[in-house]
Amino acid sequence: MANNDSGAEMGAFFAGVLIGGLIGAATALLMAPQSGEETRKQISRTGLEFRDRAHDSLEDARERAEATIADARRRAERIVEEARERAERMIQEARASVEHAAQDAKEAAERAATSGEG
Repeated sequence: MANNDSGAEMGAFFAGVLIGGLIGAATALLMAPQSGEETRKQISRTGLEFRDRAHDSLEDARERAEATIADARRRAERIVEEARERAERMIQEARASVEHAAQDAKEAAERAATSGEG
């Protein structure tokens, strides 16, 4: 659960950074005294920079998600293995109890047969 919450917080953070950057860039472009051609070039450069930043942010988020998935998979495998071992121990204990009870019943039957003969 904590990983899901931090992932959502990270996504919100990146969205805030991206939106804030776009607002700041748009404000700077509108306030700067430039020709239309210079403004278009700057918009193009800024767009490319934001695209690269967004790509980097998405790549980082993907890597973190993969690491989280791998960690969850390792934990799940460990839990399954522990459950399997526990089940095997329980089966062995049950077998031992059944064998012990069968042996006790056999001995009791033998004693009853011996005492009935005498």
